[in-house]
Amino acid sequence: MAGRTLVSTLNDRGRQLYSMVRLALGMRRFTRTGQIGDGREAAARDYVLANARAGDPESVLVTIDRFARTRSILVNVGDEKGVILDAAVRRAQPKLLLELGTYCGYSAVRSGRLLPGGARLVSVEFSAANAEVARAIIAHAGLADRVSVVVGTIGDGGKTVQLLTAEHGFAPGSVDFVFLDHAKEAYLADLKTMMDEGWLHPGTMVVADNVKVPGVPDYLAYMRQEQGRTWRTVEHSTHVEYQSFLKDLVLESEYLG
Repeated sequence: MAGRTLVSTLNDRGRQLYSMVRLALGMRRFTRTGQIGDGREAAARDYVLANARAGDPESVLVTIDRFARTRSILVNVGDEKGVILDAAVRRAQPKLLLELGTYCGYSAVRSGRLLPGGARLVSVEFSAANAEVARAIIAHAGLADRVSVVVGTIGDGGKTVQLLTAEHGFAPGSVDFVFLDHAKEAYLADLKTMMDEGWLHPGTMVVADNVKVPGVPDYLAYMRQEQGRTWRTVEHSTHVEYQSFLKDLVLESEYLG
């Protein structure tokens, strides 16, 4: 029994190492298309549909974490940093939550399962293929009634902003919570677009992932410069998803208006 367990552990680590190599090789494609290019996103969906209990968000999250740890690493927020996101959502109790960067829907499931009655989450994803994967996973978790996935980007010249306004009820002061986990170079510009649109209100919470790795220096500098003026920020030291050697930073910022 112990021998089989050891072999299984070594096989998992071997697959994980191989997955990390494929991830590194696919990052250029990922920045262009939103997918690593080796089919891991569709494989994650299929694994969830086959192994997670339908209608059970906790089972879906555990299953995605298992896939990412033992088969192919996924670039979602992950279980360690997910706890930070959970705590922020619980404190904020948002009625309208905006997520930028759906990927496979992991963080949408994490946040969606915590929303109070009548609340909604709208997640914006630039990859149509990822959006389809995410919708399947979100539906399997039983959250399709409160989580919507929109294909687009905030920085597309106003098209997505107009769509969110016309079809999803985004209006001045309407957004209670924002999760940033998309193109790192767009964090600050997209946040400022939200501010210009007037969507935020005093007390709106903004959580930003990957502030250290791969890094969002302009966003970090802005939040530090605006500390106590426009924003009140807490910096959470943590790790890059699904490993314990690369340090990361998650920022949790409250809009002061």
